[in-house]
Amino acid sequence: MDVQMKRGLLDVCVLAAIRDEPSYGYRIIKDMKPYVEISESTLYPILRRLETADLLTVQVAEHNGRLRKYYTITAEGRGRIEAFRREWEEMVRMYRFVTKEEVSYE
Repeated sequence: MDVQMKRGLLDVCVLAAIRDEPSYGYRIIKDMKPYVEISESTLYPILRRLETADLLTVQVAEHNGRLRKYYTITAEGRGRIEAFRREWEEMVRMYRFVTKEEVSYE
């Protein structure tokens, strides 16, 4: 798979993982695991990139005596998920075109 395409897909997957409620790194990985394998070394740069793009916000809170970063999706992040859905519909149409059975005219 094209690296840029995979990067964009992972970005949207991370946003989807925090769509319903704020979450933290380990939990995001755990929530994504049934669908997408992602490591910490891949996740944290994605989270920083999404924060820089204002697609999520970060809040630090204490949990069991340690500081934990909680990530919350922004309105822009929700918009990115919606844009992805529209783009994906177009990709599905292209896929169907490419994989359709050849029609014989004999």
